[in-house]
Amino acid sequence: MAQKLIDLADVVRSKNAGPFELTIDIIFDNLEDYNLVKEKAVITREKIADLYQVPLADVKDVIYFEPARAIKVTLKRPIPAGSPGERDVYGAQQHAPLLDLEL
Repeated sequence: MAQKLIDLADVVRSKNAGPFELTIDIIFDNLEDYNLVKEKAVITREKIADLYQVPLADVKDVIYFEPARAIKVTLKRPIPAGSPGERDVYGAQQHAPLLDLEL
């Protein structure tokens, strides 16, 4: 059975990063799991664009930060926070597509 990101990551969360961006944090309990995900290149701009069905240009950054055993992803919001039609002003529900991501 394939491992899923959620089985390795201690934290997978999303949050508001201003009116025009969202940030996703993936934090690992140990360096081994962090390195496994990093070495397999599981989280890339291309993979995020595909998962979220957005243009590659809307995936601003994917940053691997070893001292925190974390990956930070920054995405352009499809609709600015608080605008009509925007359903998650805090950005707290946007991490869901990553939960079933297989390694």
